[in-house]
Amino acid sequence: MNFQRARSAEQRAERRRAILATAATMLTELPVADLSLNELSRRVGLAKSNVLNYFDSREAVLLELSSSELTAWVEELAAALGGVSPELPAGERAEQLIATVVGTLTERPVLCDLISAQAAVLERNISTETALAFKRAAAVSYERMIAAVAAVMPELGTDGAGQFIATGSLLAGAIWSHSHPVPAILAAYEADPSLEAIRMAFEPSLAAGLRTLLYGVLPRQGR
Repeated sequence: MNFQRARSAEQRAERRRAILATAATMLTELPVADLSLNELSRRVGLAKSNVLNYFDSREAVLLELSSSELTAWVEELAAALGGVSPELPAGERAEQLIATVVGTLTERPVLCDLISAQAAVLERNISTETALAFKRAAAVSYERMIAAVAAVMPELGTDGAGQFIATGSLLAGAIWSHSHPVPAILAAYEADPSLEAIRMAFEPSLAAGLRTLLYGVLPRQGR
């Protein structure tokens, strides 16, 4: 696509949307680590310096995408958890919570990849303004998740639900990274079958981690 110079606020907003949409498409083809500003600029039809007129950096583009992906996932998660019956025993509700979190995250590989890169990559090389916008949006999503989780597991209370979400997010990002290794590591696994014992699969590993976390947070009387 080739753009003329954006003069109005709406034209600038449209330019930003085009950059974000192009980056989102690229992330369906390659991991976050391989998305370069040069290639993004080429695909969107702008000089790199022009892309930087709309975003601080490559990281700022990805951070905004992460925010949008998170918002969409939280709404999906809340809707899915709304179907969990409050009449079920705590253990069954806990398993449904875990299955729903793992299932909905598995269907959003781009979000998982962005989460895995957030602290180490995406939150660097950005302005304070960009950081504020991202963290404020994240805080809204965090409160929405607390409400959804606490509705399913009132035994946790608000603090317990918050702890489950915060630590669970870290688990999801770390497990995603380890379960989607670079080609050299994949080749090592294939070359030596004895390494299979330390190979990590995303869904079962995250489910096991969330289960350990949830039952650690859950008060004994609620189990």
